[in-house]
Amino acid sequence: MAALKNEVKSFIVQALACFDTPSQVVESVKNEFGEVLTRQQVESHDPTKACSKGLAVKWQTLFHDTRKRFREQTAEIPIANRAYRLRAMNRFVEKAETMKNIGLAMQILEQAAKEVGDAYVNRRVEPDKSLDDEIKRLNIQKLQRELEDPNKGLPEPKQVIIGVEDASDPEAE
Repeated sequence: MAALKNEVKSFIVQALACFDTPSQVVESVKNEFGEVLTRQQVESHDPTKACSKGLAVKWQTLFHDTRKRFREQTAEIPIANRAYRLRAMNRFVEKAETMKNIGLAMQILEQAAKEVGDAYVNRRVEPDKSLDDEIKRLNIQKLQRELEDPNKGLPEPKQVIIGVEDASDPEAE
């Protein structure tokens, strides 16, 4: 195994700091520099791994600085922002609806609901505790009023007499 040039080492360390896998880095080094490496060689340049105990301080510093910058710059990547993803999903749903692809539209809507915070969940939603308490209080008050005057609010009973002939009816005679 030949010694790697500083330029290649720098490339490897920075790629690993950006969360590329050793296999991806091997392929990138082959395409970029024409050098064939093993995954183990690449992994030995990752200071978060046990196999890279002897990695020089300058490469460790480069790794940690690159990783810090990478994480900070992630916020600038549009797809890393929820609003951007939701806008894109909205466009996709509209496109799926115009294509009359309801299944795809429903899948996108489900994904959007998950994106906004687990809104798409198949579970019973319990009412607000204070609202539940208020309903109970009102029901108790209604029952108390009914106990005080059970006939209050009921219509007056009608008196109906069936089967009695009217004596003043001339046809009855």
